[in-house]
Amino acid sequence: MKVPLITGFLRVVMGAAMLVCQTLDNTTTEEVLRIGPVAATAEQMQTDALLPLIGWLLVGGGEC
Repeated sequence: MKVPLITGFLRVVMGAAMLVCQTLDNTTTEEVLRIGPVAATAEQMQTDALLPLIGWLLVGGGEC
């Protein structure tokens, strides 16, 4: 009886988190040039969108 209750609660929490935070920002650092002890790096930022539909499905599935 506790396992379905816990998984339902986790689904609601994960779905609500996905609805609140609709994007994930990911920054990667890459070394582009190295001459002796001097190095040049470049940072590249990616934004991944989370689908609100998945969040609503998780919330709805957790309430059942």
